[in-house]
Amino acid sequence: MFRKVKRKLKSLHLSIGLKLTLSLLSIAAVLLLSSVISVLEYSSMSNYVSSLIADSVRNIDYLEKLSDDIHGYNTQVMSVLWDEYLTEAPELNIEQDRAYCDSLRAHAGMPEVRAQADSLKISFDAFAERSRLLPDVVASTESTLDWYNWELKPLYDDFRERVFALNDLIYEELKTNSATFDRGYYRSVIPSAVAIAVGLLLILMLLFFSMAYYIRPLRRMLRSLEAYNLQGKRYTNTFEGDDELQRLNSGITDIVAENMLLKKRVSNLKTQLSEDKNK
Repeated sequence: MFRKVKRKLKSLHLSIGLKLTLSLLSIAAVLLLSSVISVLEYSSMSNYVSSLIADSVRNIDYLEKLSDDIHGYNTQVMSVLWDEYLTEAPELNIEQDRAYCDSLRAHAGMPEVRAQADSLKISFDAFAERSRLLPDVVASTESTLDWYNWELKPLYDDFRERVFALNDLIYEELKTNSATFDRGYYRSVIPSAVAIAVGLLLILMLLFFSMAYYIRPLRRMLRSLEAYNLQGKRYTNTFEGDDELQRLNSGITDIVAENMLLKKRVSNLKTQLSEDKNK
């Protein structure tokens, strides 16, 4: 199989310019392909991880708003229950806070974050359901502080604990996504590094073949010409090839042979003329 390919390559009779062009185009193709792969890999990875990081940042914002809303509501509840002159019960924006809980669940990436978001929503629903009794408690003559301490405060404390737990998980998820982004960046650089190494190897191979098949034959041709011009030796330089350099060497061989034959004829003619004069 290799011999067949070799014979086909020899039968092509590629010129020097075409050989060098193909070699340089091969190097350029490798570098271009690796660059495209690196760009696509980095773009895909960047878009995916950036989306995850954006979701984590968005969840931190939602959780902060939800926590502030519940904390503010709890502060208002305590003010009403502790101050006998305040008789208007505050209202909890249940729809908006539940939307925050749903968003936390929808944009969670890690299963642990999603499970904790579900727990937070359950805790919020329990707190919101119990807060509906606040107007009746404020209007009643029974001890409102006991109701808060035994009914509402445990649910508020449970909600706060779940907020802290979810916040830690979201930051852990953000840290994981950032590390993934860093690993993806270095992974996208690998094709470029490999292409550079392959490109350098191809350049060294091109240099080797240029030295072996072009530079050295040219030097041998030059030495043979100098030996012919200075010492009158025959031009006997031969090497394998099927390109312009081989045809140039054959042309020089023919010209030198004709020149030597011409010099010999001129020398013989001068000798004959000299002999005729002496007669």
